[in-house]
Amino acid sequence: MFQRILTVCVGNICRSPSAEILFRAALPEPEYQISSAGVGALVGKGIEATAAALLKAHGHATDSHAARMLTRDMLHHVDLVLAMEKPHIEHILSIAPEARGKVFLLGKWQDEREIADPYRRGDAAFALAYDQIAEGVAAWAARIKR
Repeated sequence: MFQRILTVCVGNICRSPSAEILFRAALPEPEYQISSAGVGALVGKGIEATAAALLKAHGHATDSHAARMLTRDMLHHVDLVLAMEKPHIEHILSIAPEARGKVFLLGKWQDEREIADPYRRGDAAFALAYDQIAEGVAAWAARIKR
């Protein structure tokens, strides 16, 4: 049902690539294709250093990521779009209203939790975001694999 999944945040250097990497660990390729993008992406940039360190500390590689800007075409080629915050959903639907039925918060199963941007907010903000992303990914992956 949901085989092509896109995670979305702002810069595509912290939250959405972290979710992408965690989904790739939870949902095996080639059955699932996981990607990420940003509504205001820092195109070409790698994962932010603190986010990368957290991922590495949990056993995940981060070397191959390059931030990319969300496009309408991307939205047409995925089955599920998972955003970090409600304004991201609004932006997604402003460029592709027809995507409405496949766009949700990553934190949907945690009482519609929004995951705040940790960028430039310190280690504690990154740790909290990582934990919330991991919870959201685990909840979605469990439902997707059913």
